Amino acid sequence: MNPPDLRVGMGHDTHRLEMGRPLVLGGVSIEFDHGLAGHSDADVLLHAIIDALLGAAGMGDIGEEFPNTDAQFAGIDSAELLKRTWEKVRAERWQLMNLDCTIHAQQPKLAPYKPQICRRLAELMGIDEAVVNVKAKTGEHVGPIGRSESMDATAVVLLWRENS
Repeated sequence: MNPPDLRVGMGHDTHRLEMGRPLVLGGVSIEFDHGLAGHSDADVLLHAIIDALLGAAGMGDIGEEFPNTDAQFAGIDSAELLKRTWEKVRAERWQLMNLDCTIHAQQPKLAPYKPQICRRLAELMGIDEAVVNVKAKTGEHVGPIGRSESMDATAVVLLWRENS
């Protein structure tokens, strides 16, 4: 019997903050007076996860899969993009061993939202919440994140599949 095929993928995304836009992180609405600007709903966490999944599976990146020049993705809920991506990855027999994420934001404080974000990610992907971890870090008042001009997120996934 051959050992399973293991693949690591890393994703990253950054978006500007804009007054009056809704803030959505990990598919969860966050109460804040600023939201992330972008072609879709600009959910930096879901975008980072999508890139990590596509990268681990050797399927390119989010810009190739869902171009921001395509009108059909204007304002789209990134949860839908994650679902489509996960279906594509699963179609190639990949399974998720774990997902580890970090959101970088000076404000609002995200600690109270982390359990809800973990639950939502597990729900969107149909996976066990125990394999999902979400961390939140501030910018320590340094750079665009520290000045509350932007937010970013990173995600790392470990995928596996049986070798035939």
